[in-house]
This record gives sequence, structure tokens and C-alpha cells, in this order.
Amino acid sequence: MSISNGTKSSLELLEAGKMFMALYRGGFYYVVETVIGSLRDTQFLLMDTGAGLVWTQCMPCTRCYTQPTSLYDSRRSTSYRKLPCDHFLCRGSQALYQCINKECVYDIKYGHGAGPTKGVASLETFYFALNAGVVQAFNGIIFGCSNDNMNFEFKDTPISGIMGLSWSPDSLVSQLAHSIQRRFSYCLVPYDEGRAVPSLLTFGGAIPSPIGNLQTTKFLKTPINIYHFYLNLLDVSVGGNRIGFPSDTFKPNQDGSGGIFIDSGSILTFVNNEDLPNGRNPYEEVIGAFQRHYDSFNLKRKENVPERLELCYEKPGDFSHFATMTYHFDGADYIVEGKYANHFNNVDGYFCVALLGGNRISILGAWHQQNKRIIYDGNIDSLHFIDEKCI
Repeated sequence: MSISNGTKSSLELLEAGKMFMALYRGGFYYVVETVIGSLRDTQFLLMDTGAGLVWTQCMPCTRCYTQPTSLYDSRRSTSYRKLPCDHFLCRGSQALYQCINKECVYDIKYGHGAGPTKGVASLETFYFALNAGVVQAFNGIIFGCSNDNMNFEFKDTPISGIMGLSWSPDSLVSQLAHSIQRRFSYCLVPYDEGRAVPSLLTFGGAIPSPIGNLQTTKFLKTPINIYHFYLNLLDVSVGGNRIGFPSDTFKPNQDGSGGIFIDSGSILTFVNNEDLPNGRNPYEEVIGAFQRHYDSFNLKRKENVPERLELCYEKPGDFSHFATMTYHFDGADYIVEGKYANHFNNVDGYFCVALLGGNRISILGAWHQQNKRIIYDGNIDSLHFIDEKCI
């Protein structure tokens, strides 16, 4: 990978790792603005720490969902190239793609039924902002030119693809690891913020220094999926009451099931909804703890809500005892305030616990990351976090 259009000031900023992207909310998703190719097309990509490949919908398109902005057209960009089939991502023990008819192609599915996205693994110039108003061109970024996309729920959003930020070798974080000091950070503006207020996805030296008690927990190495940001969850509390799970409840299994990872691309949090060998069902126990909390106030249940959440109640006008949820990670307590542990439908006067049952997996989704400074630190394989007002 090379750097072009560099001045002395921009190169110095890059060496300091000071890179950032504008971060918006598109519907219930968090979206970064990117500029691609010789024509400098602006595209909006889902910020996804649970994904690897960076991709955008690409002309000519076989099946593409409707997006409000123009589709990127590789035929019109003079900086576009196809990834050669002899690249290590296309052949060999580390291959993520396949060489078919002399093209390096991919076919990727995501959790909860999204996808697949199919296309040609490619190389292109991406433009990213550095501090001091400098825009830097990065040549030869590996990305996906996706011309066949199905089952993506991006309606009424500007999203044209995904910005993968996991530790997969094709993610943006891995490709720019040295330049960004293996660190990136964001702060998610809350869903109840009515204004379209942007924040920043920051990298390396551009990450702000949090004020207060920054907590740290180590990422957990797993035997199968080594690219997700797994965490060592020891127990859970609801409303300040510890459930008391055995220490192996949230441990990843040899077959890749189990465990919990943090994922900005998942809107809601999922808690493993299976009966474990230790006799526990994590989701049933966590949702049961929320139910006991709210039933103690004699609230009336609300059934069959359009959000498809299981535990909902009518909201009395003066009720304010919304339960917190605490993740007791190894070395750190991650507390989700009551207003972010629940989803509020103020129009129809009810609220729901913002949790879903996971299929043999647990995911700490974006809903539980609102108004928190989250820092991913690959130098010490750790997640840092602290409460912060993101606007």
C-alpha cells in the first residue's frame, strides 16, 4: 500500500496516526462517510466491528438494493484494479476469497440472516481525513466491488455497503494497522437524540483522551473465530442484582459457539438463548431478572409490539425506575444505564427491554454502547471504555 498526494504536514500527521471519519446515524445504524476512487465518489458505509471486508455496491450491478446516493462504478475510476488471484487472500492457507474464472471473488453472509454480498475483491484509492483539514489518499486499499446483494435491511438509510473494522486481514483496521497504531475509537450518539448530530470514528493519535475512570478489559482469544472482539464476561447484573452465572457460562466453545463479542454493526444486544451443559440458559435468566424488577412495580405487560422484543410494559407517566444492566468483564464493570438498557416507544406509551435471544452466541450491540467512549487497542489486545456524552 502506498500513500499519494502527501505533503510534509499530512505525512507527519499520518505518522502520528491522526486519522478520522465522520460518523452519522442512518436509521438505527451508525454510518461512516468515505470517498472512493479517482472521481472521489462519496459513499456511506455501515461501521461494523464484527465484519472484515470493506465493500460497497458496485456498477454494473446484478442485484442491488436501492440506495439514495449514486452507485460506485469501477469502470469510471482510473485508480480501480482487481485483486490478482495470486494474492494471499485469494490463494493459500490464509485465503478468504476464491479464484474463479481468473477473478478473485467473495460470497459473504452475516449474522441474523443478512446477505450474501457477492462481488470481486479489488483495489482502490480511498481518501481519509487527517487532522488540520488535510485529506490523504491511500492507494491500493483492498475492498469489495459488490454487484450482487441480498437480504440487507438498509431501507431508508444512506448505506451503500460495510466498513469492516474487525481483526480480519482484509478489514480497514488490519490494512492500516501500522499507520493507525493499531487503535481506533468511537462514541455513539444516542438514539433518542432527535437532531442529526455527527460524531467521529477516530484512529491512532486522533483518539481523544477520556476524562475520568477509563476501564480496561482484555480481548479473549478464541479457537475458531479469531477476528471478532471477544470479551471475557464473568457475570451479569440487572438493576444492581448480580445473577450469579458460573464462570464458564460465556466462554467460547471449540466449535465457535458461545462467548460474547462487541459489535457496532449489530443494533441490539443478543444473549445466548440455549440450555448450557451447566444447566443455565443465559437469555432466560437475564430477561427473567428484568421481568422480576418491573413486575415488582406492578407494571402492565404490553404484548405483540412491532419491535418484536419479548418483554414490554405500558409506561406510567411518572415511572422512572428503569433497570440498569451490568456486564462484569474480567477486570472491568460495563454499566448500561436504564435509559439505554430499554427501548422506549413514547408515541404509544410503552417500553421494552432491549435484548434478544442469541443463537448459541452473545453480542454486545450498538444499543448498549450509546454515550460511551469505546477504544479498541490492538497493542495490548484490550477494550477501553468510559461513559461520555457523545454530542
